[in-house]
Amino acid sequence: MTERVGDLIAVLKEETACYDKLYEFAQDKRDYVINRKLAELEKLTSDEQNISSRLKNLEKKRLGLIAELLSGSDHAKEDETVTKVIALFEEDSEERKGITAARDALVASATRMQFLNQQNEILLKQALEMVEFDLTLFKSLRQAPETANYNRNAYSTGDFLPSSGFDAKQ
Repeated sequence: MTERVGDLIAVLKEETACYDKLYEFAQDKRDYVINRKLAELEKLTSDEQNISSRLKNLEKKRLGLIAELLSGSDHAKEDETVTKVIALFEEDSEERKGITAARDALVASATRMQFLNQQNEILLKQALEMVEFDLTLFKSLRQAPETANYNRNAYSTGDFLPSSGFDAKQ
């Protein structure tokens, strides 16, 4: 059982390291978005995907270890968490202290990552709004204003000036 506890602690620490790396990537991503460095952003996104797939594999491994450690207890499959594993050990045992410290570090790292992701989401939304504004502005610059032509009923005909702006024919 002690070997499985050591494996669980190692997996939790490795997950924490992955989240710390993703945090660094998120900081770089923010700078790339602000400075419009698209090539670097594309490479960073690829690196993020690699770390994310590594995290997915670690999650599967963690869940397997938790299931093994809780196999003798009467917990339902949905209740298999690191906290339940911690509860298996005595209050001042080394296993409990190690798992608790690793879990707390993982939670802190994931929380920090979540906060930065929320900030980046807001930044990206603002950047998209700015792009949409620019596109609307450029479209309106290319579109000529409506002419002041009216029909018999005094309604505007809705005619636009030609794209050149002036009609040379008379």
